[in-house]
This record gives sequence, C-alpha cells and structure tokens, in this order.
Amino acid sequence: MKQKLPERRQFVRVDVPLRAVIETGGVKYEILTKNISPVGLRFEIPEELDEGADLSISLFLLKREDPILLKGRVVWKQKVSLEDNAPYDTGIEITEINEEYKIVFLKYLCDLLYGSAYKART
Repeated sequence: MKQKLPERRQFVRVDVPLRAVIETGGVKYEILTKNISPVGLRFEIPEELDEGADLSISLFLLKREDPILLKGRVVWKQKVSLEDNAPYDTGIEITEINEEYKIVFLKYLCDLLYGSAYKART
C-alpha cells in the first residue's frame, strides 16, 4: 500500500486559468495561471526562470477590466516533459501586494471557493 505523504501546503489552491503578464529582467511573458492561492500562483511558461527571481505580475481577474498588480518570487520550477522545447511549470510566491489589491484578490478567491462548494452540494 502506498503511503500518503503529509500535505505541506498551508492554503487551498483553486484551479483557474487567469491571464497574467509576468515581467522579469525586462522580458515580458503573457501566461495563463493553472492555479492560485492566497499566497501564490502556478503557471506554465516557455522558458526556465531562475529560482529566487523577482517578478512583476499583472493578474487579470474575471469580470474586472484592470489587472491587479503584485510582486512575486520564483520558488520552484519543473520541466513539463523531457522534450527539448517543453515549457516549465513554475510556482510563484506572492511577496508584495498593496492593501486594495489584496482585498480584491482574496474576495475573488473566496467567491471561487464558495461558488465551487455551493455547486458541489447542489
């Protein structure tokens, strides 16, 4: 029987594809998130980013015209496959977000969670 490892995550993650623009070292990438949490994001990106790299992120929430702006840091990365041109799954820790954007972001997450929980029960 396979032993289940303890969960290390402190926060639930919500699988949601949100458009974002990531900027690091003067290079911009337009990506879609795979999942989000109150403290981070996960996405695929065509190039490898260095662990510890600082990022500026414009995150476009659904039903909102203007993006929320935040700063993040690469905490892990993993090539999606062994193919030479395979993209990288990348995990970002949110390191800075102003109070207004934080409230909008956390409300958005709560709406997603409660909406999913409600739909699962009905």
